[in-house]
Amino acid sequence: MLERATDAPAGVDAVKAIGTVSKSDYQTVVEPLIEDARREGRRIRILCEIGPEFTSFTPAAAWEDLKVGMGALRLFEGCAVVSDVRWIRESTRLTSFLMACPVRVFGSQERDEALRWLASLPEGPGISHQLTDSEVLVVEVEQPLRAQDFDALALTVDTWLGTHDALTGVVIHAREFPGWENIGGLIRHVRFIRDHHRKVRKIALAADSKVAALVPQLANHFVRAEVRRFAYDELDDAVAWAAGPPVGQSTAAGP
Repeated sequence: MLERATDAPAGVDAVKAIGTVSKSDYQTVVEPLIEDARREGRRIRILCEIGPEFTSFTPAAAWEDLKVGMGALRLFEGCAVVSDVRWIRESTRLTSFLMACPVRVFGSQERDEALRWLASLPEGPGISHQLTDSEVLVVEVEQPLRAQDFDALALTVDTWLGTHDALTGVVIHAREFPGWENIGGLIRHVRFIRDHHRKVRKIALAADSKVAALVPQLANHFVRAEVRRFAYDELDDAVAWAAGPPVGQSTAAGP
């Protein structure tokens, strides 16, 4: 069976698997939890505790787990699995990169640490962005990219494009490229580029030299944009350049 724990901090849901977990357990415990989150307009941070009392999942429960998870994938903001069961720990690690949210595995003695980790996750997008008065979108990148980062970027860009033909420029400001949190972030990144690559006139990358290798990739993806690199401390120059009129299709990697 599955039971909900009552000692989780605000904003975190916790469930515990005991004995045999069946399809009806998902219908009576997990599905109402998801519906509550939808109704309240919040995302889900969940702790799944699988201790020595757990014996197995029924085949119908495994299918229901997959069906429920796929249907609510975008709702999850973080998942902590607390277990000493070896196959649970290994299978979670192997599949965690496929999830649209961060997933971590903790030992049975680390339950409090797992709850603290869930409570500490940043709310909403992990990167910040703003659309300047000069019609340039400035994106600050400091941590691994998540799917919700691109959802937020798309909302800003698509709202602008609803009344304009194109976005004047995009400036990416990054000390270093942190990569993607998981495959969900990578897929959403690719989709964002697919949907917007013809609607941006200029791309500026204001970053340290280690990130310079991204310039050709940006040039290849945004086929109609001029692309230029600036030093990390030259953000103002990058914004001024991106706001200026285009002078032709160029992919020069230096100022």
